Amino acid sequence: MFYSKKNIALAALIALIAGCGFEPLYVEKKTSGEWYYDNEFDTGIIEEMASVKVELIQDRIGQLIRNDLLDKLSPKGQPAHPKYYLKITGIKKREIDQALRNDITATRKKVIYTVTYVLKNNEHKNLISGNSVAYLGYDILRDPYSTTFAQKKIEKNAAKIIANDISLRLGAYFHSLQTKRGNPDEY
Repeated sequence: MFYSKKNIALAALIALIAGCGFEPLYVEKKTSGEWYYDNEFDTGIIEEMASVKVELIQDRIGQLIRNDLLDKLSPKGQPAHPKYYLKITGIKKREIDQALRNDITATRKKVIYTVTYVLKNNEHKNLISGNSVAYLGYDILRDPYSTTFAQKKIEKNAAKIIANDISLRLGAYFHSLQTKRGNPDEY
């Protein structure tokens, strides 16, 4: 049988990944079997994330971030009795001119969005907080409509990046809580 270098490299990669200890972030195994595929999963992390109420945000980028977070955290709708409250504040946008022409006008902008978030419980105790940053850029074109379209696209992309980052951090937080509950020796 003929083994190509690609097949051998693929087999080695699969063996490497299988032995790395990969675990899904949003689910926990209910049994201690070796493979994830033949076990049942505890979806407690998903349920915890679905019990987060994302508070209203005033400006346009904030509304986009909130909508993306709602899709990620609670796709079935806002929780009727939330256990956690996520507040997004301090949305800052910074633009930096790049690629200057001879007349010192920019042909490209770098845009940096910074957001501060806090997750609180029902007793208004801060559980986690942090900053999320999105780095993007767009070209400044001769057609003002195209430039405006590029700016709107950057705003939507920044909202998705920030919402992904925050939801992953919340998932990691709930995963660490569930791991501690499952193993009391880690307290």
